[in-house]
Amino acid sequence: MTAGKLARAEGVRIAGFSWRSARPVVRGLAAGRSVLAPLAIAAASFASGVACAQAIPDPDYDVSVAVPSYTQEHPRVVFDEAHHNFHTAGGRYRPLAELLRNDGYDIEHGTGRFESTALRGVRVLIVANARGGEDDRDSLRPAFTPQECDVVRDWVAAGGALLLIADHAPFGSAAADLSARFGVEMGKGFVFDPRNSEGDPTILVFTQVNGLLGDHPIIAGRNDAERVQRIVAFTGQSLSVPKGATALMRLAPSAFEVYFNQAPTVLRADPDAHATLNADARGRASVGRAQGVALEFREGRVLIMGEAAMFSAQLLRSDKPGTPNFRFGMNSPGNDDRQFALNALHWLSGALRGGPSRAGLATQVRTPIAALPVVKAHKMRGGGRTRP
Repeated sequence: MTAGKLARAEGVRIAGFSWRSARPVVRGLAAGRSVLAPLAIAAASFASGVACAQAIPDPDYDVSVAVPSYTQEHPRVVFDEAHHNFHTAGGRYRPLAELLRNDGYDIEHGTGRFESTALRGVRVLIVANARGGEDDRDSLRPAFTPQECDVVRDWVAAGGALLLIADHAPFGSAAADLSARFGVEMGKGFVFDPRNSEGDPTILVFTQVNGLLGDHPIIAGRNDAERVQRIVAFTGQSLSVPKGATALMRLAPSAFEVYFNQAPTVLRADPDAHATLNADARGRASVGRAQGVALEFREGRVLIMGEAAMFSAQLLRSDKPGTPNFRFGMNSPGNDDRQFALNALHWLSGALRGGPSRAGLATQVRTPIAALPVVKAHKMRGGGRTRP
C-alpha cells in the first residue's frame, strides 16, 4: 500500500488546502536538515474540487466478541465529541464503539465540556483527535481550556482512566496541553521508519520479532490468546516517555519525525501524483520516543496514543473503475490492532490485572454529560446489546 492510497482516507484541512491525512512520502530527509519535501497528498478535494475516494466505517467489519469481559456490570465509556473531534463514536470510530459495546461496556457520547460533575461515574474517557476548531488554522489551536485539562487530570488522579489519541499534525498541537498534564510531550509531526514499515515508510510495524513492543499488560493480555504480536500504525506522531511510564510501541533508531515550522505552500497538486510542498520541513530522530505510552497517575491510569487509524476499521472506496477497495485499521489483515484496542480498554477499565482505584467511581449516577447511547451497528455483524 502506498501513502497515496492512504492519503484519500481522512480529510484534514491545513493552511488552506485539504490533506488526505497528509500521509507523507518523503525521500532524502535527514534529521535536522531543511529540504523541499515531496509528499503524496492525494486530497479528497482541493479548492478546485477534485474528486477522489472517500473512507467510511467498514460495514462488513465483524464487531462481535465471543466472550464479553463484562456481563454483570457495564462500565461507562464516554467518547468525547465536544471538541471538534475528527473521530467520534458515531463516525470513524463507530466500529470501535460497537466492539466495546459488545465486550460489555456502556457506550455514551460526551457532548459537553469537561467538568468534574460530568465525569463522575465514568470509568473510561476516550478523547480522539480533538481540534481547536473546524477552520483550517483553528485546528492547530489547543482543543481544551486550561480548566478542562485540570479537570481531567484531577479526575484521573482520583481513579479515572483516560485514553487520549492524537494523530499526526495538526492533532498533536491541539492535544498537547492535555497530554502535558501527564508528563507526555507530543511530537506534532509525521513519523517515518524506512526499516520497520510495510510497503511505505509511514506504515509503521511494531512486533515481538523486531523488539518494538513494550512489556506491559496491554501487550500481554490476560492469556496467550490475547497477547499482541504485531501492531500496524498508519503514520502518526511521536510521544515522549516520562519516568515511570511504559512505551508500548517503541520507535526504532531508524525512525524520525518530520514537522513543518511554517504552513506549506502547494506548488503543484495532482490527486494521483506527488505534490511538491515548499516548506521548512525538518526531520528529527525519534530515539527514546514512542507511539503508545501507558502510565499510572496516582489512583488512575492513562494511555496516550500518537496514532488514530489503528483503532478504526475503515473502508476506502475508490472512485476509479477497476481499482479495488482498501481496508485499513483493525480490519486490515495481518495485524493485532483489534486485540490491542480490547486489551487497552481492559487495562483502563480494570478487567486486566486489576485496575484504577474506585475512589473516583463510587457514585455511579448519571450526570449531565449530555451523553446519548451509541447508534446501532448499521449492518455491522456482531449484534450485541442495544441500550436504551
